[in-house]
Amino acid sequence: MIGYGFFDRPGRRVTLREVGDENWREVADVAPLDDQRSHVPAMAARYLLLSMREETWNSLAVHADDTVVGHVMWGLDDEDGSHWIGGMLIDGAEQGKGLGRAVLLTMTGWLAAQEDCWTIRLAYHPDNAVAGRLYTSLGFVPTGAVDGDEVIAELAPNQVGRH
Repeated sequence: MIGYGFFDRPGRRVTLREVGDENWREVADVAPLDDQRSHVPAMAARYLLLSMREETWNSLAVHADDTVVGHVMWGLDDEDGSHWIGGMLIDGAEQGKGLGRAVLLTMTGWLAAQEDCWTIRLAYHPDNAVAGRLYTSLGFVPTGAVDGDEVIAELAPNQVGRH
């Protein structure tokens, strides 16, 4: 379990846990709001399959206290050694409660503590203004590079927790 003492607005402790036999179905059922489906998959099940089929990504269940409320992945780029956050999806019924911020603070804190972490990157659709504002508020800076139709942003490990 990964936890750095962050809470959502209702006061639930936010932790990241391995996806296993006890929670994979709940994680697979996580779904965004309908108007977000142009930016993210319709269900977190797609991300679970991606992490099972490709060695790059590692899925984690997002818990608020003991309830599964989302999904996030992390990965290590074999080419340049950068750490990535991907596949963050908070269930539509749980959005607007500060979970995304708590997940990112937890994830960036954990990744930055890894011995070989020199940068943390993520990618998001440029039309996803809410995500863009969240990432910028936490210190992520667009690199000018793109991955398909997504903007790549990065955070230096020494900037973690400064925003």
